[in-house]
Amino acid sequence: MISSAIENSIIKYISRSATIEELDMLSEWIKVPSNRQIFKEYVKTHYIITYSINDANPDKIVEHLIKEIKKQKKISHYRKLKSYYKYAAILILLLGTGYLSHQILIKTKPDTVLASKENNITLQLSDGTIKIISETGNTKIIDSTGNVVGEQKGSKLTYTNQVSSTKLHYNTVTVPYGKRFSIVLSDQTQVFLNSGSSIKYPVTFVKDKNRKVFLDGEAFFEVTEDKTHPFIVSANELNVKVLGTKFNVINYPEDDHTEVILVDGSVNLNTQEQYLEGKKGMTLKPGYKGNFDKSEKTISDHKVNTKIYTSWITGNIIFRNAPFENIIKKLERHYNVTIINNNKKLDHETFNANIKVDEESIEDVLYYFNKVYQINYNIVSDKIVIN
Repeated sequence: MISSAIENSIIKYISRSATIEELDMLSEWIKVPSNRQIFKEYVKTHYIITYSINDANPDKIVEHLIKEIKKQKKISHYRKLKSYYKYAAILILLLGTGYLSHQILIKTKPDTVLASKENNITLQLSDGTIKIISETGNTKIIDSTGNVVGEQKGSKLTYTNQVSSTKLHYNTVTVPYGKRFSIVLSDQTQVFLNSGSSIKYPVTFVKDKNRKVFLDGEAFFEVTEDKTHPFIVSANELNVKVLGTKFNVINYPEDDHTEVILVDGSVNLNTQEQYLEGKKGMTLKPGYKGNFDKSEKTISDHKVNTKIYTSWITGNIIFRNAPFENIIKKLERHYNVTIINNNKKLDHETFNANIKVDEESIEDVLYYFNKVYQINYNIVSDKIVIN
């Protein structure tokens, strides 16, 4: 149950007649997680009942919801300085990324469909042989001497730790745009590869040598602890050194920065120069992101919400105050599409969105941005043009 004062404040907020004092009270009340859920349910019920009674036509109901979102979006998008707009923007975020945007997508489907581009996941063996990995396949991985070193089942490749070796032999898995893949290394470290990524790794780790892999793109690591053999991720000019931990590394060649997001444990970050000189570098704490500036060759860190950076593992992309140019890059990678942005004013504008890559098509996503943020686009064959 909620008090009459809170209920009145919600009603006035919806009708755009709340005072600053009422918005102050509402913004404090909604900080409690249970109250936030009550608020969301109340708003859903309000829209459904009010507009269904006034007009039974579902298309008109959706049309009204779109208009409401457009109105409220203007408040948060342009970040007005007045208190009313500041608090309204906080509440709108709860709506804009949840029920209302979902209703828009399920009511109407975009009628233009992108031409698909087909790319394959590949495995390059130590002798240079390249094999195509079928995500529905099941096959044994055999090295150049005929030993079975692993097995691929669907979108997962698992290596055995039963093959001993005194020499390092490397395999490379490359994941194209629009796909994800996972690998269990011979030490049972798990690696989740994101779209547009590749990793080079030893088929079997050798005793008395560090466990070192080489990453281009993005990957999440769950490293098996081995105090005598540190695990090192070489991300070009940045080295990430760990014993046993969970972390995400973003190292796409076209990006200006390499990012390391630590979920659990501890990692040490140092530049290639520091690594060669034996210097320790920066130690990252859980819940922090390390940022390596490729041009300045400097490393910094700050606290972040790690879920925003790791949700891609389960097929979710979360954008929070994300610049449009960053959103475009991620959509290209996850959906294997080409996006041409002719509206450069959008590049540094920031947006919020939750996207379920495995459930929502790129057409759904484009439709969402068009209806909620008024971003116009055209689809030409396999390209998306933002106007």
